[in-house]
Amino acid sequence: MAHTYIPLEQYQRKWIFNHKDLPVTDEDKAFIKPLDQKGAMEVWNKWISNRSSSTEQFSKGDWAAKDTAWVEADDWQSAWDSEDPALPEMFAAHFDWADNTPVYFCYEKYQVIETRWDVFVRNWKCFLFFDDGPLLISPKHKQAALIHQDGQYQLGHRG
Repeated sequence: MAHTYIPLEQYQRKWIFNHKDLPVTDEDKAFIKPLDQKGAMEVWNKWISNRSSSTEQFSKGDWAAKDTAWVEADDWQSAWDSEDPALPEMFAAHFDWADNTPVYFCYEKYQVIETRWDVFVRNWKCFLFFDDGPLLISPKHKQAALIHQDGQYQLGHRG
């Protein structure tokens, strides 16, 4: 499925990747590719839900609404607030993905960014400036993460 992207400089949330305190290299920016609305909707409908448009709306038939989808949870806020650029340990350990693995960081049905795992790992704090329930998935793998506004995240597997 070929997607159409929005140039990063035209993306409405581009400031999260241009923040002076969390600089993103030009090399990494080349791999941060916001999808247009149609592309985002295709990813959301195919990999996440064809019923709900955001994670707060998940309902019975959605894989992410099943308790069995999520196996562990931990805090991301303290790692985000720290000077350490590393992902929270449990989060990083859950994903044994190759650096070039394509990932989708899905804020909601019409807001999805495609990137690579290594780019996400280096810049995860930027992605989490918007923390209202985004999901991290890869079309090639089953592992997933759900980020909550209360500073917690859940790790699990897509159904």
